[in-house]
Amino acid sequence: MITWITENLGTILITVALAAIVAGIVYSMIKNKKEGKSSCSCGGSCAHCNACAACRQAKKGKA
Repeated sequence: MITWITENLGTILITVALAAIVAGIVYSMIKNKKEGKSSCSCGGSCAHCNACAACRQAKKGKA
């Protein structure tokens, strides 16, 4: 078992690092959603945003 771990240590470390990054992103998204921050990716410029109506409805519903 120890031999297998030492032979695959690089892969194990990279996998753990990537899992931590993904967990951090998911945590941040959940936190922002609970705080009512906008999830729109248009940056506030609704001129070219396909989801502008949904963003406006979400903001009006929170207020």
